[in-house]
Amino acid sequence: MVRARSAGRAQGAAEDALRQLYAAPGHLIRRCQQIAVAIFMEETREFDLTPVQYAALVVVRAQPGVDQTRLVNLIALDRSTIGNVVTRLEAKKLIARRPGTADKRTKRLYPTALGGATLDAIAGAVAAAQRRILTPLAPTERRQFMSMLTRLVDINNVHSRAPLRPPKGAAAEPMPGE
Repeated sequence: MVRARSAGRAQGAAEDALRQLYAAPGHLIRRCQQIAVAIFMEETREFDLTPVQYAALVVVRAQPGVDQTRLVNLIALDRSTIGNVVTRLEAKKLIARRPGTADKRTKRLYPTALGGATLDAIAGAVAAAQRRILTPLAPTERRQFMSMLTRLVDINNVHSRAPLRPPKGAAAEPMPGE
């Protein structure tokens, strides 16, 4: 009888621990990120780009000649990862690296014609992915969620291992359909 009660308490404690884990903000945010990546990859499958590669390509096209250090700041990516991202984009012939004019050791990044065409072609799939992520929510909930998520990210940006450092005056634009 004592063993049964002890096993029951242990089982209850284990279930409580799981409930706490599944309700933790960090866990839920990590799960949302997994889901968002999966949806992005499904919608953009034919383009063979990861969300990070897509973000990097967007910045390179928006700021031709950007160096890798600035690119890290503009997409909030850690420095240890950016080299691999840039190498993959270059291997896919979506960007080109060229030496800087003032410092030849600095490599500047430029979109290729294929990179620009890929961004134009993928735009609809990316927009569809963003809509799909929010589709389970009602339209008013989507706006509230995005407002709260933006606030949460902005307020906690300083705690990131790779904080976002956007250009002055740049603010997040709502995705189509929001």
